[in-house]
Amino acid sequence: MTNPDSPVLVIAAGHVLTVDRKDRVLRDHAVVVRDRKIAAVVPVEEASRRWPKAERLDLPDHVLMPGLVNAHTHLAMNLLRGLADDLPLKAWLEDHVWPAEARWVSDEFVLDGSLLAIAEMIRGGITCFADNYFFPNATARAAAQAGIRAMLHPPVMEFATAWAANADEYIHKALALHDDYKNHPLVSVGIGPHAPYTVSDAALRKIIMLTNELSVPMPVQMHVHEAPHEIGEALASDQRRPLARLHALGITGPSFQCVHMTQVNDEDIAILAATGSHVIHCPESNLKLASGYCPVARLLDAGVNVALGTDGAASNNDLDMFSEMRTAAILAKSVAGDAAAFPARAVLRAATINGAKALGLDAVTGSLETGKSADLIAVDLGGLESQPLYHLESQLVYATGRHQVTHAWVAGTPLMTGRVLTTLNAGHIAQRAAEWAARISPRN
Repeated sequence: MTNPDSPVLVIAAGHVLTVDRKDRVLRDHAVVVRDRKIAAVVPVEEASRRWPKAERLDLPDHVLMPGLVNAHTHLAMNLLRGLADDLPLKAWLEDHVWPAEARWVSDEFVLDGSLLAIAEMIRGGITCFADNYFFPNATARAAAQAGIRAMLHPPVMEFATAWAANADEYIHKALALHDDYKNHPLVSVGIGPHAPYTVSDAALRKIIMLTNELSVPMPVQMHVHEAPHEIGEALASDQRRPLARLHALGITGPSFQCVHMTQVNDEDIAILAATGSHVIHCPESNLKLASGYCPVARLLDAGVNVALGTDGAASNNDLDMFSEMRTAAILAKSVAGDAAAFPARAVLRAATINGAKALGLDAVTGSLETGKSADLIAVDLGGLESQPLYHLESQLVYATGRHQVTHAWVAGTPLMTGRVLTTLNAGHIAQRAAEWAARISPRN
């Protein structure tokens, strides 16, 4: 219940992009924040009249919009950024990334890497992320410290890592973390079986059984159909495409998130659409690893919810959702052979409300609507690079960079003001990153 005596913040801007059901683009409007939530989205004059004593921030050259949702990443891999570039997925993963992780990954590594990644994301307008990585307890601590919204998907694999010895231990630790954070206001926990080729039927059945026993279903996020070799190997060993196998096991559904989906046929699309499963598209990582192309236009035409993610900085090499939006839009047009495919408005939805929906957080975040959490960003469109301004949504997707984000709030708390981080120590984070680089460098 709203406290009538609680402080009110009025953020007035030249434009407000709601990304609500009507996709409203509003001129000279204000977002009113009270008790961590959006109290109103109204014309500036009305906000001044109704809340004359409120704290006020005037941003006439800016657009206020929902914070971006990075629906898939591996935060701690920021410390491996640039370590193994210009390689195909299989060689990149098996010959370089997994050996580096085996040597270096620890609670300390994940905490420092997560803080580095979260700082980068906040500076790029991301207010909510989904992470899939080892030592998720450390990522949870980093997210809580920063005050950012997080959905963690602790990994499940059949082989041992520094975090767990076998599938049963991965699952046990994921459930324990879910229990630890079940009442946290910002950090939620799902589960992240790595991929069809690294998780057995028995482990997947156990995940389904255990998550179904919970009062609130745990979202399941999994790398699916990421590259051609995955499909070929599955057909050779099982005579089924990986998604068909997952569907037969019963893991598909509204809580299931398929990351990548670069190898897609009509049968796959039918399964996704019929079950309400989600697709998380990571175009720049897929392009850099030459993994293939997600057919976004076909998925959207079939009614499949498509969100956007950056993947990890070891394969991207950044956590830049503005760049991801532009790449996704242009790539979708090329793949579809249609310049009208995946228009700017749809891309913005994929980067905000669709991501929130995939993570099961759309009742809380992803759009600027009364009653939702005050998770929003301010983007400066006053510079020469943003002139002239004809169509706001097109400008944001095709001609805006993350450096133009000046402010970010999560649940009404400022995480960045005037491009200065307010909840994290940028100098300390940079120092720790440099120390890790000195240790990990191949020259050492």
